[in-house]
Amino acid sequence: MTSYNGERFIREQLDSILQQTYPNIEVIVVDDCSTDGTVAIVEPYIEKYPVIKLVRNEINLGYIRNFEKGMLLAAGDYIALSDQDDIWLKDKLTILMASIGSNEIIYSNSELVDENGNSLHRKMSDIRNQIGYSDCLMYAIGAWAPGHAMLFKKELVQRCVPFPSIVTHDFWLGFVATCKGPIKYLDTPLVLYRQHITNAIGAVKVANAVKLKKEKRTREQKLQLIRNRMELLYRKCPDETVAQKKVYKDIYTSYQSFSLQHNWLRMRTFFKYRHQILAYKKKSAFMKILFCVKMFFKID
Repeated sequence: MTSYNGERFIREQLDSILQQTYPNIEVIVVDDCSTDGTVAIVEPYIEKYPVIKLVRNEINLGYIRNFEKGMLLAAGDYIALSDQDDIWLKDKLTILMASIGSNEIIYSNSELVDENGNSLHRKMSDIRNQIGYSDCLMYAIGAWAPGHAMLFKKELVQRCVPFPSIVTHDFWLGFVATCKGPIKYLDTPLVLYRQHITNAIGAVKVANAVKLKKEKRTREQKLQLIRNRMELLYRKCPDETVAQKKVYKDIYTSYQSFSLQHNWLRMRTFFKYRHQILAYKKKSAFMKILFCVKMFFKID
């Protein structure tokens, strides 16, 4: 669990983790220089429950580096990431452990709740397609496998470090995993995913937050960000996945300029692999085609 000024909700989340029916757990709380009462809330738990460990950062790392630190500290063979403000259903770990099989990652659906824990009568799967990811091309422009609902094998972390700062930690875990094999999805809500104004990332407001950030960037800044992201995915994609490596190279190349040749390459590549690239989006077949056509004129 990563924490930062989480005094409002962290107690309820810790209680839900301690109530898990899966018996053999280690709980690592990595606090990122909280200035509120978060640490004071966690400290009595440490005294009462030996399975809980508290690590306090000397400097603020930000949520990606903070999660990375926690993953590297974990002693278990399997890791589940926890936000400080959610609520886990008591069988979450038991069900995921029983279902992961040979997959490196399994993740579940989640129910959205408000800041008081009341149901919003929506699930994560109502917002985007939650699916099993069988191909790393499905991560080309985005994905919807959130870290708070994941269970994954610790060996995956070693292939992910250092975690890049231009994509989220859970996106990176998923992409790296799909470069080797599929990610399994369990269509059962196992987390109450709390939505509130201080969410670092929230399902309900994330679209608006991303839109505001985009509006503040110039065209060239947007283009450079996409270039950096596509180069990151291209470089990380293993050489042995020849077809996927070629696709990422073509997409990366297509963003080097807005010549007719590059625009055509980008549109053609998106169209040919639209079923993988757009799998997580709730779009009709026609809208997926239209999205690909727009790639000739737009950068995102």
